[in-house]
Amino acid sequence: MSNGNELDGGQFSRTKLLIGGAGLEALCRARVIVFGVGGVGGFVVEALARAGVGALDIVDSDTVALSNLNRQIIALHSTLGTCKVDAMKARIYDIHPACRVTAHNCFFLPENADSFDFSHYDYVVDAVDTVSAKLEIIKKAKDAHVPVISCMGTGNKFDAMQFHIADISQTSVCPLARVMRQELKKRGIENVKALYSTAKPLANNAPVPASISFVPAVAGLLIAGEVIREITKLTS
Repeated sequence: MSNGNELDGGQFSRTKLLIGGAGLEALCRARVIVFGVGGVGGFVVEALARAGVGALDIVDSDTVALSNLNRQIIALHSTLGTCKVDAMKARIYDIHPACRVTAHNCFFLPENADSFDFSHYDYVVDAVDTVSAKLEIIKKAKDAHVPVISCMGTGNKFDAMQFHIADISQTSVCPLARVMRQELKKRGIENVKALYSTAKPLANNAPVPASISFVPAVAGLLIAGEVIREITKLTS
């Protein structure tokens, strides 16, 4: 947990001026898990750490690759080949040394979902790519009565001004959101908060989604803002 000096001022003094002592205390007490620390998830974690969240769990099985340098905050020439959760953990400690960080170097799947006790968390962030993992994360969070926000597609997008946060039932345009709406409906799961884009995707015939530096970053920061607002119970 953050020490008293941090809460009284110092590192988080500007944050305290904005959200007050009670808001900062709420963040300090919070434990958030972020599934996926790539283009979107890395910026979620970055913003939560800088805001003073007291405990962060990070989940990812990937390593930093050269192709990540264009958009992932943990991707540097000095971190190439490093496990993403290890690079992220080191970065969190460099930002917020008192944060309690738990790194899970694994690919979250329905088969290993029971190794995570979702009731331990105050908020769950889904920033993974696969539908099966996204559905299981949402289901586990719902079963534990823990708030969850799920990120829809950010690949092949160039207009970062068209991100929205809404219930999954209100999403449009995004192909991933359409699949998630259908699959969640089949499972009888309702009231799922999602970040999605109404921007038309740019044409891309490559086998992987195209990306650029600022789009996933905006998505991640918007998600972090939503998490912080809910934890502190503050509205803009």
